[in-house]
Amino acid sequence: MGRVVGTIEQARAAVDVQAWDVACRVLVALDERGELAEPKDLQALALSAALTGRNEVADAAWERAYGAFLERDQVLPAVRCAFWLGLVLSTARGDESRGGGWLARAHRMLREHGPEDCAEWGYLLLPAALRDLDGDDPHRALRAFAHAAAIGERFGEPDLSALGRLGQGQALIRTGETSSGLAHLDEAMVTVDSRRVSPIAAGIVYCAVILACQQVFDLRRAQQWTAALGNWCDAQPGLVPFRGQCLVHRSELAQWRGAWSEAVTEADRACRLLADQSDPAAGMAHYQRAELYRLRGEYGPAEASYEAAVALGHDPHPGLALLWLAQGRTEVAAAAMRCAVEGSSTALPGVADEFRTPRPRALLLAAHVEVMLATGDGAAARAACAELDGDADVVGTGVIRAMAARARGMVDLDQGRYAPALRAFVDARACWAQLRAPYELARTRVLLARALRALGDEETAALEEAAARRVFEAVGAAPELECPSAAPAAGPAARLTPREIDVIRLVAAGHTNREIAERLVISDKTVARHLHNAFTKLALPNRAAATAYAYEHHLVQGGMDRTV
Repeated sequence: MGRVVGTIEQARAAVDVQAWDVACRVLVALDERGELAEPKDLQALALSAALTGRNEVADAAWERAYGAFLERDQVLPAVRCAFWLGLVLSTARGDESRGGGWLARAHRMLREHGPEDCAEWGYLLLPAALRDLDGDDPHRALRAFAHAAAIGERFGEPDLSALGRLGQGQALIRTGETSSGLAHLDEAMVTVDSRRVSPIAAGIVYCAVILACQQVFDLRRAQQWTAALGNWCDAQPGLVPFRGQCLVHRSELAQWRGAWSEAVTEADRACRLLADQSDPAAGMAHYQRAELYRLRGEYGPAEASYEAAVALGHDPHPGLALLWLAQGRTEVAAAAMRCAVEGSSTALPGVADEFRTPRPRALLLAAHVEVMLATGDGAAARAACAELDGDADVVGTGVIRAMAARARGMVDLDQGRYAPALRAFVDARACWAQLRAPYELARTRVLLARALRALGDEETAALEEAAARRVFEAVGAAPELECPSAAPAAGPAARLTPREIDVIRLVAAGHTNREIAERLVISDKTVARHLHNAFTKLALPNRAAATAYAYEHHLVQGGMDRTV
């Protein structure tokens, strides 16, 4: 750290203005000279070290502060030190053994030496409530969080009130009461915005609230609170925790609104900031960067970034499965999505595991529909679509409604139900337009054009495709510009999935089933199924007829081999 000269008054002043790096450096220097004796100054060292990423210094300072308070028979401040050390170890760093030990010590000290009625009992309700939340008992967790929040209000404890309201909001969302849950999250944020909440509690609330908003796709709230988190981070020089996650959220929101260059910049910043840290948000950062690479058609860097996310404990799907689908590895993608959907839960994460959970289930279901249709598994696509419709009814946010409508249209289109597909795509288009999500709107326009063509409206279909292409060019969505599905075939061929079109193209080029399987990295059996589905949909008797049809309907124009 270098030699630092300062006084305890200067260190306390730095803490007051939240200049955490300056405060930590001065307090460490004072401690090395043996001039740090007051428990409250050891607390300040622990806080400033934790907020500047000096975890070992922070842990030692919390422990020493705990002991110093006990030496002065100040049980309640000692219990607070044990609580915060235990909570940070358990939730932020995943050290459940040490964290649980400190929380157990806090319980024992309070039970043996503390009063029966005090705010500290409210704080100690939180870890058990989090375990209930993560253990799929949200109703029990809700009662405990509500009790903790009430104790916080009674004793005038802003930290406890905010954390209790946060937990209530998470538990309510888990029980399906999304509107009520979001209202509780807003209340927690109001407490944080009052600037009466300590930095660690404020950071926990900010990040958990934003994550919950993104889990239910409430983009308006996510945008609002991400901006607030950014301002909060910027106001505290030297702050390390929470800043990386803020950058990831900024990138995700920029991606939604079509500002992909900004999204890439923020994701890269997050990855650099978190490169030398154990912050679990690092996995989020690499996943987000992988998504942007994939959407821009940079498949090599995308795969490397997904691998980095996995190494950091972050779930790689559905993004990695969609990458494999784009690379033609259809069966691999399908197997991954089946496992991802089977292994995921509809439950939202609590603070304790917020960085390690899968992507929101709605994203998994939407991707599952796409992948299953590409493999010809219409039954699985319909089942995922039905569940997504149910989620849209329960959660009610615009993004999930748009996802559900588009998925419903894709299934109807695959089954040749063009009029219902058209209505579903029109609904999805309206939702994406209202949400100002240009890329998702453009993808929906492409599908809408396919339905229009199948119904004979070539002119309107061309307009929809042109509007979509302008967006793809603006954001840099190279695969959408190059993929033949961006300009789907007219007439009966509009019923084919992208993979069925790939197979027909290769048949027209004279390839055998075995050769097609090798080129598309799928099994011979899957090739045969795709051919059977295509022949049935197009009423074709054999491969020769399929070849003639492909040339007649321009399915092979422009060089088939390039697109597969």
